[in-house]
Amino acid sequence: MQHANSRWSYLFRLLYLIGQLWPTSKASYVEDNYPASVIEDAHLTTLQLLSKYKYPGELHIVTTEDKYLLQVHRIARPGAKPVLLVHGLEDSSASWIIMGPHSGLGYYLFDAGYDVWMGNARGNRYSRAHVKLNPDTDKAFWSFSWHEIGVYDLPAMIDTVLNKTGYKKLSYFGHSQGTTTFFVMASSRPEYNSKVHVMNALAPAVFMEHVKTPLSGMAINLLKVIGDQYELTRHSYLFYNQCTRSAEAMRLCLFFAWKVIGKNVAELNMTMVPVIFGHFPAGANSKQGQHYLQVLQSNRFCAYNYGTTENQRIYGRATPPDYPLEKITAPVALYYGQNDYLSTVEDVERLMKRLPNVVLKYKMNKKSNHIDMIWGIHVRSWIQPQILQVLQIWEAGGPQNGTNVTTEYTEQTSYTIETENPFTDTTAQTDATTDI
Repeated sequence: MQHANSRWSYLFRLLYLIGQLWPTSKASYVEDNYPASVIEDAHLTTLQLLSKYKYPGELHIVTTEDKYLLQVHRIARPGAKPVLLVHGLEDSSASWIIMGPHSGLGYYLFDAGYDVWMGNARGNRYSRAHVKLNPDTDKAFWSFSWHEIGVYDLPAMIDTVLNKTGYKKLSYFGHSQGTTTFFVMASSRPEYNSKVHVMNALAPAVFMEHVKTPLSGMAINLLKVIGDQYELTRHSYLFYNQCTRSAEAMRLCLFFAWKVIGKNVAELNMTMVPVIFGHFPAGANSKQGQHYLQVLQSNRFCAYNYGTTENQRIYGRATPPDYPLEKITAPVALYYGQNDYLSTVEDVERLMKRLPNVVLKYKMNKKSNHIDMIWGIHVRSWIQPQILQVLQIWEAGGPQNGTNVTTEYTEQTSYTIETENPFTDTTAQTDATTDI
């Protein structure tokens, strides 16, 4: 009965939110409560953000083997070691910089001396193009899941970066779907393992048995109605305009976001929330969501399930094959939060047992959710120095001359952060950890 009541509660809140999102005259709440620079950042593209903050941005168009046209955005440092950053579901290259030069991982890596390349998977706002297919009129454009992103997009991006820079290897960063697609690539096209110094997996999304979001059932029913070849939440400013129109609208939008990723108010920079809504969602294909839900329901990390007849034709078997994770030989560093509703501790630890070359297990504190490692207030002091150390070690070929490297890092020391929370009358508090 309690579970049913919770579902009704979410449904009523969703219906209320829909009412809030109904078009009305433009509200001035965001203009009255947020700095003009923040509002501007919500409306700038990735390259415009780089220009605003005086970083050298470049656009590169990558053509995949199946003729999708992808935008890759570069923070150019010619001659320096290259790194490739790939975003999560419904996200874009902007994810790595929207929190600004004092927080964004893209900026941090550039300032540390790297040539930074930020990819955009097919179907998002920057990679909504094909040599022949029109995404507005050709349903065939939307025939992909994250399987094709791993098999085609990532290899094309990696080859482009290496060809442009002259290096034989790069270091890779993936967040959420950006990790899923890497593991698809590295298991299905294992020759690409030799092109990667180290894979940094932020909130790795592979196994999903212990997913905690209470909205998964609603997602399953919704995607059944939508189908698996449909553009899902094409980028627009609807979410920005409506979720920032009042304090109540913003609270409701964040309520649903936290039901998906896990709630950690103290690590969310409330000042930057309009920027998040301006860039997210960035667009995707419904089949990507369907594929994740298949993983959740089957408890397997496997190719897309088309049904018995089509599976037999495509795979030569009635069920889709598992991705052979044992073929992934690239060094993998795993970063995961203990309050992540999507990439749970149990599922990440299951992944650890399957990967043959895990070089770091970085478990964040008990409040950390699915996005804290990229957008959290304290990423610059918590996790980014650890990331830089991992890069330096594995770009040099691994620990040298008997160097002792910590491969397990669990944040344990507790302290309290107090932040202004505009949606409650109490002070938000969290535990964080800094101890090895």
